[in-house]
Amino acid sequence: MKRIAVIASGRGTNFQAIIDRVCDGTIPAQIVCLITDNPSAYAINRAKKHEIPVSIIPFSDYPDRESYNQALEKAMTESGADLFVLAGYMRLLKPETVHSFAGKMINIHPALLPSFSGLHAQQQALDYGVKIAGCTVHFVDEGMDTGPIILQYPVVVLSSDTEDTLAARIMEFEHQALPQAVKLFCEDRLEISGRTVIIHDIQDE
Repeated sequence: MKRIAVIASGRGTNFQAIIDRVCDGTIPAQIVCLITDNPSAYAINRAKKHEIPVSIIPFSDYPDRESYNQALEKAMTESGADLFVLAGYMRLLKPETVHSFAGKMINIHPALLPSFSGLHAQQQALDYGVKIAGCTVHFVDEGMDTGPIILQYPVVVLSSDTEDTLAARIMEFEHQALPQAVKLFCEDRLEISGRTVIIHDIQDE
């Protein structure tokens, strides 16, 4: 059974979606810890409710990014996790951190990458006038939302949409896409080949 660590900065709704799928047996894994840079993150409450250990590493407690990242990497290593899930983590990881955990980190982004990376992806989509938005789960590499894509779920953009309404509809699909990607990883069904992620059928194993 795989060991999962979730790294989050905020409400933790995607964290909750993973918790729910682990609890009902859909994801064959154990959540070993939550790591957060925000002592006020509501994700902490979700972890405590399910007796998941929490490692709080406030960015403001460290004199510079380098020392913060050393503390983050230490917590990640000590977790012993097979997979690190970035679920609303609002900091860009250093290349050294990415290299240390290559192929073991995935992220959820509220857009159909490679379009609209970075912050406010939903507003970027509206400003561009696209008719289809969505969410992407991808492996983490050194860039911002540039890693190999695992899954993408499309969401139709309505003429009446605002950033908030579009974000809310995309989030419903995030709660499906991220647990599904975690499940595939935990079943050893993902293979990275260059920029392509191959999803193997169970009978291929």
